[in-house]
Amino acid sequence: MRRSTWKNSKFTILRMLISVLTLLFLADIAQAQKQAAAQEKPKIRAITAFINLDRAQFQLQVADALKMLRRAQTTFESRGYQVQTIRIATQPFPEYTKGLTKEQTLAFFKQYDALAEKEKFAASIGPAMLNAEDSDSQAELLGEILSNTKKLNGTVVVAGEDGVRWNAVGAAARVMKKLEETEHSQGNFRFAAIALVPPLTPFFPAAYHTGFGHQFAIALESANVVAAAFKDARDLGMARQRLIDSLAATAFDVEHHAGRVDQETGWAYMGIDLSPAPAGDVSIGAAIENLTTQPFGMSGTLTAAATITSAVKDVKVKQTGYSGLMLPILEDTRLAQRWSEGHVSLDALLSYSAVCGTGLDTVPLPGDISAEQLSLIISDMASLAVKWHKPLSARLLPVLGKGWGEMTEFDDPFLVNAKLQSLDVK
Repeated sequence: MRRSTWKNSKFTILRMLISVLTLLFLADIAQAQKQAAAQEKPKIRAITAFINLDRAQFQLQVADALKMLRRAQTTFESRGYQVQTIRIATQPFPEYTKGLTKEQTLAFFKQYDALAEKEKFAASIGPAMLNAEDSDSQAELLGEILSNTKKLNGTVVVAGEDGVRWNAVGAAARVMKKLEETEHSQGNFRFAAIALVPPLTPFFPAAYHTGFGHQFAIALESANVVAAAFKDARDLGMARQRLIDSLAATAFDVEHHAGRVDQETGWAYMGIDLSPAPAGDVSIGAAIENLTTQPFGMSGTLTAAATITSAVKDVKVKQTGYSGLMLPILEDTRLAQRWSEGHVSLDALLSYSAVCGTGLDTVPLPGDISAEQLSLIISDMASLAVKWHKPLSARLLPVLGKGWGEMTEFDDPFLVNAKLQSLDVK
């Protein structure tokens, strides 16, 4: 009996150990699956709130916007999304600084910048020269504002339904030369010349609105989704359909949760910008190379750009902003590499913009480029936007004291450094 009892006890202990090990094994599998699912999901680059800023009560307005933004951030993060930034954009800043002296305007925006720094949100103050008849003094003032702040973003509108606005083109170029003189020449990272970019775009620096505010929109960081869809695809048709299916699954889920935020907070959800933005090693350049099996910039790149854009347009959710393809040279490790190698040029980027994206984004330029040369580059982008009636922008980064063949030395977690290339601009 004793031997039998001991044998039964051994079997009981063994069964218990097996059960414990099985539970641990299953827990490990579940955790791995959870991590894999999280890795497959794109990040949410931005949840952007749009407010109709009133100087007399802007702190209360910001507090109200932040309450909604943080609730939205919690909602998405509880569903496995990583939210990179929360942002607040306003109507064009000349509308709410009217009547102030230059000194008073700069003082107000230093105060607003300090608030953004304290509360950890990115801020866009809207465009200068929104209308064709606006004075270029607005752009000059914007250059001063951005030179004296760290968290604020702004734009100059260089084309609209009326065509290219040549005065604004020149004004934008002068702003870029001024911001070149900021620390590490990084001020231009927060500035862009924009053409036909609509209100309620969640991506910065272009974000602004022209209505009553109390709205929000979502921007994705989904280059990883494109890379997964294109990997080992046997042809363009398969790659495109995979991308539509993957983006749709994410977009419908994001839209569902955004709708909840809308209902619970009273802030109107205006849509999602499905442009597959990259970030460092999460590279849209590498994703395109998965499809073409060629270095980015070689034959097939334009076709890949068109394929991505058409897939984005076919996702049947409420879309806003660019909703195309983003090719920011210095926000993408592979794009920065191909730029440094000379595989990519300004003309190539413009040709891709004809079938996709956002224009010329975070393009590094030598510091001795003139305002006149910058104007030529901006006008090419603006002319393309008008010709094809599509939103494009130019975020150009001339680097003070750096010449062709030298490496940039930006000191920003969102920027990758690259070699400055010769430009065929006379």
